[in-house]
Amino acid sequence: MFRTDFVWGVASSAYQIEGRDPADGAGRNIWDAFVDAGKIQREENAYTACDVIHRYPEDYALMRLLGIKHYHFSISWARILPEGTGEVNEEGIRFYRDMISCMKKNGVEPYVTLYHWDMPETLMHRGGWLSPDSPDWFAEYAAVVADRFSDLVKYFITISEPECEIMLGHCTGENAPGLKLSLTDALLATHHLLMAHGKAVLALRGHARHPISVGYAATCGVAIPATSSEEDVEAARKTYFSIDTESERWAWNVSWFLDPVIFGTYPADGLKAFAPHMPEIKEEDMKLIRQPLDFMCHHIYNGYYVAADEDGDVIRLEEKPGATHTDADWPVTPAALYWGARFLSEKYHLPLYITENGVACHDSISSDGRVHDPNRISFLDNYIGALQKASDDGADIRGYFVWSFLDNFEWVSGYSRRYGLVYVDFVSQLRIVKDSAYWYQKVMETNGRSLTVNQKARQILFLEQDEGGDVSVASWITEGAYAGMTLDELLHRAPELFGGVMQPPGRTEMITLEIEGEASFLQDQTYLYITVSMGDGLLNGHYIRRGDHFILPMGFGVVEIQGNLTLLVSARVILEASKETN
Repeated sequence: MFRTDFVWGVASSAYQIEGRDPADGAGRNIWDAFVDAGKIQREENAYTACDVIHRYPEDYALMRLLGIKHYHFSISWARILPEGTGEVNEEGIRFYRDMISCMKKNGVEPYVTLYHWDMPETLMHRGGWLSPDSPDWFAEYAAVVADRFSDLVKYFITISEPECEIMLGHCTGENAPGLKLSLTDALLATHHLLMAHGKAVLALRGHARHPISVGYAATCGVAIPATSSEEDVEAARKTYFSIDTESERWAWNVSWFLDPVIFGTYPADGLKAFAPHMPEIKEEDMKLIRQPLDFMCHHIYNGYYVAADEDGDVIRLEEKPGATHTDADWPVTPAALYWGARFLSEKYHLPLYITENGVACHDSISSDGRVHDPNRISFLDNYIGALQKASDDGADIRGYFVWSFLDNFEWVSGYSRRYGLVYVDFVSQLRIVKDSAYWYQKVMETNGRSLTVNQKARQILFLEQDEGGDVSVASWITEGAYAGMTLDELLHRAPELFGGVMQPPGRTEMITLEIEGEASFLQDQTYLYITVSMGDGLLNGHYIRRGDHFILPMGFGVVEIQGNLTLLVSARVILEASKETN
């Protein structure tokens, strides 16, 4: 289980939700320029977004009602310093102070990120991260934030997803500012960005009014071992922390952006491959970058599977046919959260917060006026369950934040992808709480105990049969969560599914149940052993036919049958199991 002081929360970023107001005094940033250049899907913009600058009181009240007590969000650099440096926008200061005060009045603890991809446009014209002055620009901004907000905020994160900032914004041009730098220039920009992190840590601590905690948030897809063998696990670990030096997407890695911050060195494989392109690096640069941190953050959404071949070389496996993908076409791989958390904890030895994890779904308002999103519930349930397993196995995990609280402006995808626990109508600004928000409320209230991983799955137990058609406690379960186990093994692992006792099915008396058309009942008192004697039909969406054997465990729930068939139900089992449980 998770620690008793585990932090549960939700996340967002400034540009994606805040919107603008003619009187807000904020300066332009690189995303404003990217939007104006028509780079966003359907030429959408974030000038209104979720209109949080006007609607935050109701949003924080909504958080309170949903039991949300921690919020990871970013501050807009250009809203604080319109030109990036120099004169402070007091209207922006007032806005954030009032916003954070309102948040805290609703019982929500702020986790503030300084930078989430939105450099002021004036600084971009002065060279952006290529400028040797950029670390000082960022330090000046960090000092203002600490001076003006540290009486209200304890937790600060310097930079969010530097991999995306460099790779998507400066290498491939997919994101703002839309640059396609040479490897030499991209490495220089990266070095300045990391130096900016170091200077920001010093500025935050130096200007804080009260003791604060400081972290840093990286990201990357996770290499997942195909099996639990030592060879495959080591292949995944090696791949996860290596650098694809041959690809234009070289920046999509963990080590180049975390090793300098935590160890004070760039990874050896990158230094060797990038040697002709590396900027001049001074010893004091690396000392600056390596500032003591109180915690580390990571954003994990998905991963890919690898294995070791006979020679110990790493093989990246292809996706299986029909593999599940999100609305963003990202693979659904819950194991990424387990292995990512485990590998990160083993290597870096810092308290770990998962500050982004979530899923884009095809959400819409149903005829009952609500937003039902079972796919998001399933996604989060499986991912958080995997994170709990990593915690159980020793990873030092301190918190988890769902991306995101509100549907929002999803960068170049505009408003086409919905990640929120709360639905937003971007025309009317109506908010509707999705089913997943109520589900997450229960998870937070129980500190994860309500997760499926902590429940015994109550699924139909389909059984194999021998040539004679008999079934025994040695029979194998052929489908579902317990596939590959025998009934006897499952009885010892989850006796509550059988009321603590299971009569050998082959020696029980049966009653006959004739189904013509449709039938339904609630299965909650005891387990039922059933054989299909004649016909075929549907049982809770599963096709069943003559000769099938299955068990409905105790507490299975609603049973819906459709078709023309005859079922033989074990009457003796019902009586004996009932005696044990009453």
